Amino acid sequence: MSKTYDIALSDQMEIEAEFAVGRVLGAYNVTKAGYSDWKPLSIVVRDPETGAVVGGLIGKTSYKLFFLDLFALPDSVRSKGLGAKLLAQAEEEARKRGCVAAELMTIHFQAPGFYARHGWREFGRIEIAPPGHTRIFMRKDL
Repeated sequence: MSKTYDIALSDQMEIEAEFAVGRVLGAYNVTKAGYSDWKPLSIVVRDPETGAVVGGLIGKTSYKLFFLDLFALPDSVRSKGLGAKLLAQAEEEARKRGCVAAELMTIHFQAPGFYARHGWREFGRIEIAPPGHTRIFMRKDL
């Protein structure tokens, strides 16, 4: 007799679910590649007075690639070298983990110029909604 599984669609992040799906994917990867080396990489920027998170960089490393997923800083700290410092720190950590390249996805109005100034190059783009907007895929050899 087979089970009938409950399926739930949500617009909320469930950390427990994210970890569970990650464990299933990691186990599958081991059966195909012989190992799984997925590891989170985050750099958090906190307000020195309140300790509240004000921005940072979130990504992961896996199979010699660094995936930069989220990177944001408030306007009040931009153009002061903090973003460059965080990016360099993340890239260095990725190298220490054995990564040979990095990938990210940005939108034309976000920061493609910032990444290009730091050695990232575009390898693809797609048009997105609303009309006139573009998602840009970038890569950097580490």
